[in-house]
Amino acid sequence: MSRSPGGRRTTDPLKAAEAAFKKVTTKPIEGPSQAPSIPGVKESVTLRIDQDVLEFFQQDGPGWQDRINAALRKVAGK
Repeated sequence: MSRSPGGRRTTDPLKAAEAAFKKVTTKPIEGPSQAPSIPGVKESVTLRIDQDVLEFFQQDGPGWQDRINAALRKVAGK
């Protein structure tokens, strides 16, 4: 607390206490954490696609998820 030449306080002690409390109790704003991309690791997702598109990829049997992934990679230029 500081005093003016006339002996009066220049800082409101209540406001100073509130500011000090807020400073030590406020969490810093954190952005979303981003996991590093690991090549070759697959991630499970939910994807809504048209029934006829799903049937197209499933008609050759097992491995249809890999065929969808390959088609998406091609379109993405990967």
